[in-house]
Amino acid sequence: MASINVRKESGCLYIDFRYRNVRCREQTELRDTPKNRSRLQALLDRIEAEILLGQFDYAATFPNSSRVKVIQRLDLKYQENDDVPLFKSFCQTWLDEMSVQWRDSYKKTVNGIVFKRLIPEFGELRINLISREKLLSFRANLASLKKPSGKNLSPSHVNRHMKLLRAILSEASDRFGFDNPFRGIKPLKIRKPDIYPFSPNEINLILDTVRDDFRDYFLIRFFTGLRSGEIDGLKWQYVDLVSRKIYVRETIVDGKMTYTKNDSSQRDVDMSEPVREAFFNMMHRTENSEFVFTNLNGRPLEHNAVRKRVWYPLLARLGLAKRTLYQTRHTAATLWLASGESPEWIAKQLGHSNTEMLFRVYSRFIPNLVRQDGRLANDWFSQIRNEK
Repeated sequence: MASINVRKESGCLYIDFRYRNVRCREQTELRDTPKNRSRLQALLDRIEAEILLGQFDYAATFPNSSRVKVIQRLDLKYQENDDVPLFKSFCQTWLDEMSVQWRDSYKKTVNGIVFKRLIPEFGELRINLISREKLLSFRANLASLKKPSGKNLSPSHVNRHMKLLRAILSEASDRFGFDNPFRGIKPLKIRKPDIYPFSPNEINLILDTVRDDFRDYFLIRFFTGLRSGEIDGLKWQYVDLVSRKIYVRETIVDGKMTYTKNDSSQRDVDMSEPVREAFFNMMHRTENSEFVFTNLNGRPLEHNAVRKRVWYPLLARLGLAKRTLYQTRHTAATLWLASGESPEWIAKQLGHSNTEMLFRVYSRFIPNLVRQDGRLANDWFSQIRNEK
């Protein structure tokens, strides 16, 4: 952002602004007085207006500046690339072409990043002139931003911004034949998230204490591993009490029914007996509704309302550590694994395409299944030795 500053050595004012993505500092012999600051502010306002309109002439404005030749070469470079659009123009083209394949919730996320972060930073640059240094500087600035809680943006949050920026620049480099400046820039490392599933005692404590109208809701979450959008948007047409199946075909996001997270999430979840009984209980409450779980207005449950008004207050009342509702899904996975169910079956219940994530995320909770304690190997090796 353009500014007026004072040199400590001389006490004279200088102006600081950006042109063609280059930081420009022009010295004056004006002393630091209100009148002189007003004069320079008028000059800065005119410069910024001319830059915006594409009418700024650096040499005419600062004929004695040592930067004139540098800026003239830069102007020539820009003129040679008049057929290449500005970043903001290409962003709009890219969004128009790509958004047809996105869910509404993802469109909202992408638009937020593009219009609130990327365009303010790169919008006035020709897309082929965005440098690797500029990208790294942008990433560093993102990583230093503070959230309302006072914490920095997480590496995963920063990576989401950079992933979109990479996609935009990759597409532009293919179309306009320039080297992609993103080449060689790797995502920030993300710490492996830990999980905190509930123990059987904690599950029983929660189900014995929670208010009656949410007992069946939480029981089904604990024993099926359904995601929030899947259970909040669950319709009776997808509940088969005879075959003991829950057909996960839709999810609710921002109050709208939509396709599941991915193709693997389209699945048939088997009901245990406690889950089946919970659905029978719900039939007495909402069998005349389209949705299994509803609020007082007959509308599907809202995740944020459940989290803030029921879930967190309940954990606090019971003296349990604050955990997200997603931990109920982790709980279902660890319970299935600990019970000895087939990993392939469990992966299908959770909507995973294979067992890789299952063992990567949950292995530490099931030493007997993944044989981490070495006892089975020890017995086998001993048996081999004894058969000599």
